Amino acid sequence: MCGMPQQPPVRTSPTRAQRPDASMSLITNVMDHSLDDGYAEAAARKKSQGEGGLPKTLRAKLGLAGGLVLAALVVTLGAAQARVAAPVVAKERQELIDRVDSETASADKLEGTVDKLRDDVSARQRAALKSSGGSDQADLVGILAGATDVHGPGVKLVVNDAKEASSGGDGTNPRETSGFSDNGRVRDRDMQRVVNGLWASGAEAVSINGQRLTALSAIRAAGDAILVDNRPLVPPYTVLAVGDGQKLSTGFQNGADGLYLHALEENFGIRATISTEGDVRLPAAPSVIVRTAQPSTEKTEKGTS
Repeated sequence: MCGMPQQPPVRTSPTRAQRPDASMSLITNVMDHSLDDGYAEAAARKKSQGEGGLPKTLRAKLGLAGGLVLAALVVTLGAAQARVAAPVVAKERQELIDRVDSETASADKLEGTVDKLRDDVSARQRAALKSSGGSDQADLVGILAGATDVHGPGVKLVVNDAKEASSGGDGTNPRETSGFSDNGRVRDRDMQRVVNGLWASGAEAVSINGQRLTALSAIRAAGDAILVDNRPLVPPYTVLAVGDGQKLSTGFQNGADGLYLHALEENFGIRATISTEGDVRLPAAPSVIVRTAQPSTEKTEKGTS
């Protein structure tokens, strides 16, 4: 009986169990054969020739022992020296700290003495002014010389750096960087013109950030800081002036120095505001030191008549 030949059944041999890490064959090979074959062969050859491991000869063993003893001796001596020197260093450090504290306390004491003497000198100067020819005249001289604190109507002028100078662009202090142009900062010459403009407009007394100005006051620069009588100021600069408020404000703004300040605002972004005040208070100058002028002892004709 003929028919279509039948295909023999396909038999599948059972599959061999695979390793769980078969998919990471490269990593497995690296872990299993961490030492290169060449290095392994060289290590085996040295081991067979007796070249590896500890020294075999007595001379080599004595050399190794001597090296270890020398290294231990060096370490021991270093530790001993450090232990001996530690108290000495600590003592010297404490002596320096005590010396600094002592000198600081002495400087503070001297500064307090200077302040007391300055106050005493100022009080004696005011007393001498009062006893030299009438209370009214002495008060006027004291006001004009800055020897007494004053108050009265006047103006308040606030001058500040440009906004870019105040923020520094990236939040940094512009006075500690060199990236911002000096044109946006208030300089000492600007404050000189502001103060001179107020005097010329009729101010009777002027102060900057609480520092009373006198005929001997100096406004100068030290780096990026503005100094008034050698004392540094921090912006914004608040200028108080005693006088006829409205007249003082109008005269300053219409004068050459007021126009100069306005030009700084327009061209460089420097900020300035002026306002009339009903009562402003100015402290006395720390000290009024006369270096050249001497009191006259000669009587005038008017005094003798």
